[in-house]
Amino acid sequence: MSPEAPFAPEPPVKPRRSRKVALVAAAALGLSLAAAPAAAEEAAFQHYVALGDSFTAGPLIPPYAPGSDPRCLRSSANYAQLTADRLGVAEFTDVSCSGAVTADFSESQFTGVAPQYDALTPDTDLVTVGIGGNDFGFVDVLTTCAKRSLENPLGNPCERHYGDELDRRVDDLRDEISGVYEEIAVRSPGATVLAVGYLQILPESNGCWPREPIARGDVAYLDGVQTALNTMIAEEAAAHGAVFVDVLERGHDICSPGSERWVEGIIPENSAAPVHPNAEGMAAVADRVAAALGAPVA
Repeated sequence: MSPEAPFAPEPPVKPRRSRKVALVAAAALGLSLAAAPAAAEEAAFQHYVALGDSFTAGPLIPPYAPGSDPRCLRSSANYAQLTADRLGVAEFTDVSCSGAVTADFSESQFTGVAPQYDALTPDTDLVTVGIGGNDFGFVDVLTTCAKRSLENPLGNPCERHYGDELDRRVDDLRDEISGVYEEIAVRSPGATVLAVGYLQILPESNGCWPREPIARGDVAYLDGVQTALNTMIAEEAAAHGAVFVDVLERGHDICSPGSERWVEGIIPENSAAPVHPNAEGMAAVADRVAAALGAPVA
């Protein structure tokens, strides 16, 4: 994966698993996906299922998704809903839930909330997946790093604390991420599957301490860890015939001006949960997902 790669046109994915080959190859080479001319029928899907965590659900982005469990904090302006609207799918099922880990795909996350895999059927022909961040523990890592930044705001106290532990965490997640795509293939064998990466949280270097309390020397370290997580997800998705949608575009991180950021900081300036995508971020992700499918880009 190359977050710096330009957003260059690629052929759209047709709603057949065999059409994924070219796009999977493009994702493996780190190429971004953009809209290409496509007939409406090429982007037509009958049953779209969205699986994922809070970066899919969109906590605190208005409006609230009617009928969804309030514990999942699911927005009807998240990228999955925006994508479903653009595609005009006959049936759309969004089971993304804030705080979800891969285990919540096969088990109930909350009492009364069905496992996310239960939404998949043999007739499901489109699946988007956004998972892995909570398994990795990014919230706890950022919290720890924020506290340690007070020790040495110009140094790298977080990197010195974790060392190569976070890289090992990424590698240790491979089997779990691989298992997600294996299970989707079993439950919905004819589906086009898109693995959606994580939006950029921190800039490449320096940061904006104390507004966002990550020590200057730890910014590049944590950005590299997030890039490694996205790369691992891309590799495991491609290994199972899924298309990775790279959404880590530079210049929209938590240190960017409020009008330009796609992920909010610890104190949000736009309507969204702290360190989570805002409405602009969700629209940007929807653009990339739509482009991968040959649908119109806003």
